[in-house]
Amino acid sequence: MTKDSSPNPKIQSLYDLCKKTLTPSASGSPAPPSSQAIQKLCSALDTVGPADVGLKEENPDEDRGHGFFSLGQLNRVARWAQPITYLDIYESDSFTMCIFCFPTSSIISLHDHPGMTVFSKILYGSLHVKAYDWVEPAIIRESKGPVYFPVRLAKLVVDQVLTAPCDVSVLYPKSGGNLHCFTAITPCAVLDVLAPPYRENAGRRCTYYHDYPYVAFSNQVEIGDGNKEDYAWLAKIETPDNLYMRQGKYVGPTIHD
Repeated sequence: MTKDSSPNPKIQSLYDLCKKTLTPSASGSPAPPSSQAIQKLCSALDTVGPADVGLKEENPDEDRGHGFFSLGQLNRVARWAQPITYLDIYESDSFTMCIFCFPTSSIISLHDHPGMTVFSKILYGSLHVKAYDWVEPAIIRESKGPVYFPVRLAKLVVDQVLTAPCDVSVLYPKSGGNLHCFTAITPCAVLDVLAPPYRENAGRRCTYYHDYPYVAFSNQVEIGDGNKEDYAWLAKIETPDNLYMRQGKYVGPTIHD
């Protein structure tokens, strides 16, 4: 990591605020952020740009990402498609700060954030975001065919392209699009704060899903509000074979406890 000569790097200010507001509850488990804390964190994230975390905006003309391929083409992925780069800034039991750097057309498949609040700031570029929340109470159906698997009804809450500069996105344990997927329209980078972070031993395992159109398993299910196009059936899947990601090195200002 490189050290920053400025007296108060923005990423350090963000860390200080996270440490102050994203603390475990009296029971020892991470407590959900208060509305006031969420507002303060969004304001702090709004001030952070690529240079504040050691990044420079990628030129689309120089990008060589080719997205992902079917199972029969995985060998080609390994040879010449650029991976998504994950940069770990800080991690504790209460929160994680990290960056995802996407080449054009790269994808992070539909996945969830159990019991988590996630703040996302697009540092540069354009990213298509599609996000769902579960319909409550749960509506579950069984698929028909040679292979039977359960699907659960979810409502679409976000389906748009976000381009920097734009507002910070916040998802909550049961709202705001807790299940989402990303597709990079251009080279882009996303700064995330996850509170609390994924922990399998605490029941916060990242689960991936495939979404099916509402009409595929409707079986006369009545929709409370909205159009059929606003709903989908989600089925759990294994971690996608086409998830092509590598660990990078964070070179922004050093975080000091």
